[in-house]
Amino acid sequence: MPHGSYEDIRIEGHLIDSGIMSAIMDDVVSLGGEFETLSFDVGRTNEDASKAVLRVRGRDEAHLDELLTAVMEHGAVPVDPADAVLEPAPADGVFPEGFYSTTNLETAVRLGGRWIRVEGTEMDLGVRVDPESGRADTVPMAEVHAGELYVTGHQGLRVRPQERPREKQAFEFMASAVSSEKPKAQVVAEVARILREVREAGRETIAVVGPAVVHTGAGEELARLVRAGYVSVLFGGNAVAVHDIESALYGTSLGVSLTDGTLAVGGHEHHLRAINTIRRCGSIASAVEQGVLTSGLMHTLVETGTPFVLAGSIRDDGPLPDVITDAIEAQGAMRPYCREAGACLMLSTMLHSIATGNMLPASTQTVCVDINPAVVTKLADRGSWQTIGIVTDVGLFLEQLANELER
Repeated sequence: MPHGSYEDIRIEGHLIDSGIMSAIMDDVVSLGGEFETLSFDVGRTNEDASKAVLRVRGRDEAHLDELLTAVMEHGAVPVDPADAVLEPAPADGVFPEGFYSTTNLETAVRLGGRWIRVEGTEMDLGVRVDPESGRADTVPMAEVHAGELYVTGHQGLRVRPQERPREKQAFEFMASAVSSEKPKAQVVAEVARILREVREAGRETIAVVGPAVVHTGAGEELARLVRAGYVSVLFGGNAVAVHDIESALYGTSLGVSLTDGTLAVGGHEHHLRAINTIRRCGSIASAVEQGVLTSGLMHTLVETGTPFVLAGSIRDDGPLPDVITDAIEAQGAMRPYCREAGACLMLSTMLHSIATGNMLPASTQTVCVDINPAVVTKLADRGSWQTIGIVTDVGLFLEQLANELER
């Protein structure tokens, strides 16, 4: 490589245990750059942080910018940092050219020589800055207003990497080895421990729920978690609510009896009749208040005052009056819960899980349960690498988890 352009970067933390150092080197090499280790001070014990200074070299300024953007996600910062570069949004709903696209890691921006924490950790957003108040926050593209100032490029940004302790890595390995027939008791116990700690800390746990939870007869098991205070908010679509209400009104899910597994006579109409009943009442809560809906998961949510967000799709029948049919509006309803959540259970719903994962900070403890191994790895592929995937039947998992938490 020609002499090109270079910049010296500094990185600090548990660089070896968490794999941060090797990740930085791999990124530089894979993008066609070069690195030189100028210094590397390894911590004396496993509790001590390590420090390193690397010289990263690219072919030109544009290539160097690409390299620095990649390594910054691992917590690397320039040895001689400068203030962030701010550019105004040219129009409503449009970021300035070269805007910085956020990660799901805690981020800080440098203004006037000091570092300011960026509010609202979430991936794929822009960083809006108000120099007068000294405040920086993340903003989705649809909410951009012309003239607002946004960070462009990588200069003046600092990302705090989410280090993985050894015990978490061991749990991830154990969880990924679960068979499709029965979850190991250790994995269920570990998930139960996470939920207990989150509840005791006064933080929220999100349950992202697909209709398979009802199909497998596990709606009541999830309702047990809601009643015990282990689920603070439920995300789902039209389908999970419809099938749950159908099961409460008719004892079927998609026309199939939940007691003997046979197709009920006229059962194919049950989901439409369930939707029509709720629409006649005005809402799910109204159906509960009127004594029309007297059991089921949705009934439990209403009775316990547990909030829920139902995001619609193009395939929905009805839909139920509680379903938010505007995708941007649905994201806006979900986002406040995601930013405050301590844990998230993703239960057999790929699209809603990916949508939620995109809005969760990397610090949120996330567990994805699905019988399909491809689904539990999809979130990591999309950038939500903190997600622990458990390959198993969601009905068996929820039953064992509810039993474990009731001990």
